[in-house]
Amino acid sequence: MPPFHAGRMLKRWRYIGVYGPELMVCVGLARIGPTLQGFWALWDREAGRLLERTRPGRGGVRFGRGTARVDTRDVGIDLEWVEEPGVEVVTPDGPGYAWTRKQGGVLVRGSVRAGGALRELAGRGVVDDSAGYHARRTAWRWSAGVGTAGDGRPVAWNLVTGVHDDPRASERTVWLDGEPREVGPAHFADDLSEVAAEGGLLRFAAEATRERHDDLLLVRSDYVQPFGTFTGSLPHAGELAAGYGVMERHTVLW
Repeated sequence: MPPFHAGRMLKRWRYIGVYGPELMVCVGLARIGPTLQGFWALWDREAGRLLERTRPGRGGVRFGRGTARVDTRDVGIDLEWVEEPGVEVVTPDGPGYAWTRKQGGVLVRGSVRAGGALRELAGRGVVDDSAGYHARRTAWRWSAGVGTAGDGRPVAWNLVTGVHDDPRASERTVWLDGEPREVGPAHFADDLSEVAAEGGLLRFAAEATRERHDDLLLVRSDYVQPFGTFTGSLPHAGELAAGYGVMERHTVLW
């Protein structure tokens, strides 16, 4: 994808979130035109401690094929997973277009270093690869998570409104035992306390929140992403026995 198309600048990012009962971790790298921003967060549910950082440039973040690493003086994150084909969607956006690929429920292994302690990590997560020539003003709400269905099968989900949200051929997906299935339009509560889709209803209990409000003249961003737990039901998967993940609300001028 070239740097410009139809008068719009290319925006692209890669994000991985690993969600579980002890630790939740996310690592991301975003590029808007020539500018680069790296970010990471670690929510230690046992200690009740949130560590996070967002920096211009890489900020210690490196991605490879099936790897994500953070190396700073205080925190180290080392994640590995097997890349899967994922669910890909291309959506028209005015004179531009946007692409995304989501991998749900991928098995992630690695380690986390924080507070002088090194901890092994093994869990499931969601990988988001996105790029596009989005409208100058773009807003979305998003939820990604993993868990266990009532019958014991692993489940993961990616629900969104605002981007790639056509009634059909959307990025909205539930993975049940590794098999992806598209679901209908999603409806988010204003306070991100729940999201409904196709007869399913997930209720969300926020525990720790990443939040940024940036005004960089040409780029403005209002961003809220809480980590937490989910109860309720999902299309195709039914009632959850356990659910962990994030909600997100993002409005951006770029």
